Amino acid sequence: MITIFADLIEFANDFIVPIIYFINMLFALTVVFIERKSPTATTAWLMALFLLPVIGFILYLFVGQSFHRDRMFRVKKEYDEVMTNLIESQKKELFSHQIPQLHTVSDAYKRMMLMLMESNRAIVTTDNAVRIFTDGNDKFAALLEAIRKAEDHIHLEYYILKDDEIGREVFSALTERAKAGVTVRFLGDGLGAAGPKRSFFAPYLEAGGELAFFFPSLLHIRHPRINYRNHRKIAVIDGKIGFIGGFNIGDDYLSRVPEWAPWRDTAVMVEGHAVSSMQIRFILDWNYASKGEPIEFSPRYFPGSNDSAERLLPMQVVSGGPDTYWNPIKESYLKLISLATESVYIQTPYFIPDESIMDALRMAALSGIDVRIMMPSKPDHFFVYWAGYSYIAQLLDAGVRAYTYDHGFIHAKTIVVDEAAASVGSANWDVRSFRLNFETNAIMYDHQIAMVLKEKYRLDLDVCTELTPERLAALPLMIKLKQSVSRLFSPLL
Repeated sequence: MITIFADLIEFANDFIVPIIYFINMLFALTVVFIERKSPTATTAWLMALFLLPVIGFILYLFVGQSFHRDRMFRVKKEYDEVMTNLIESQKKELFSHQIPQLHTVSDAYKRMMLMLMESNRAIVTTDNAVRIFTDGNDKFAALLEAIRKAEDHIHLEYYILKDDEIGREVFSALTERAKAGVTVRFLGDGLGAAGPKRSFFAPYLEAGGELAFFFPSLLHIRHPRINYRNHRKIAVIDGKIGFIGGFNIGDDYLSRVPEWAPWRDTAVMVEGHAVSSMQIRFILDWNYASKGEPIEFSPRYFPGSNDSAERLLPMQVVSGGPDTYWNPIKESYLKLISLATESVYIQTPYFIPDESIMDALRMAALSGIDVRIMMPSKPDHFFVYWAGYSYIAQLLDAGVRAYTYDHGFIHAKTIVVDEAAASVGSANWDVRSFRLNFETNAIMYDHQIAMVLKEKYRLDLDVCTELTPERLAALPLMIKLKQSVSRLFSPLL
């Protein structure tokens, strides 16, 4: 037995390791000369490939490779062509006082609107009513009610779908509406939504429901690649009601899994023309992922504003991902921070910012802005969690205040600036959301919505513990070592 083991080691040293080193050299050349990642990410990958050759080899296979983006950009070009005329007319109206609902919006925020029009084709809509959810039970009750009342079509796009109580309840409702003749489409991610077996979808498909997966595995199993995932959480009902935020479809999001309960997240339900922006996003993603006939930009999917909308709330729906030349999600965060005059309140489960975000938060705090960051007290991804701690420690010196949420798990992805604007969506405050995943946020330029979200933030502080320099200094040496190692590889996370 010992002889066989020794022979295996010798074989590995003589043949397998040199092959891995050779392949890693090819990977390194690809990183430097073809993919042209950021200098920080390039350095991290070179260290992983040459200092930890076997681990680096495995990581690059599952995490590092760039996805072929030609088709993504072709779909995006279709979107740009649809939106160009509308964007040009809105740009002319933005500062001409022709939009009464924008009279309460400052010129500084109008400049932000203009930036997102230019960089992301994000139209401004002003006839929106918004309902905020911070509890999954309330959010899914509203979603299921909207599904059961659907008359023409239902479009759902979620990163995670689980075969559990809420997953079965949602698909039972979708199946019932499909049997009634409603067009029902579900778009899941090939990694996050790969858990349910074929039998889970059988009744839905037999009823006429349509199904597609973004970047699926060829073997119909959970896809091992974690880059270029569709991380969006969007639902559109009859083109009149839209949902967007951080909730996926799973029992943990309704606080039914004791390990993570109670679950704290944020989403919004929208009525108004902003739903059309969510609809466009779904259609583009579906047309990219589906193997069937593409969805046409038909009037049935854009019926106009719901007359029941009671308020006039300005909003932009902003999407980012590898199919964008710039980083509109990150840029919207940066712009919001730069416009703050009093406060910046951030909630995120993962905090791995790049230098531009770090600089913006540091400068805001040094300028006397009340900058606060809230993250979970317990990790669901250990490396990401400890890397986040290391960045927080650096910001505390500039006056940023940070907190760990101790009452369950916080998964919200929000920023509230002063009492003027807020963003709610799927994008975390990390490099993955800024560059590698497909994300969508709703940015609301509204005093009342900002006040509500700010108040919810302050209530959350009651179940938080502040991360002070003293608290971080008192952490065990092993934890500090985890932070240092995690930060070193944070560009890969």
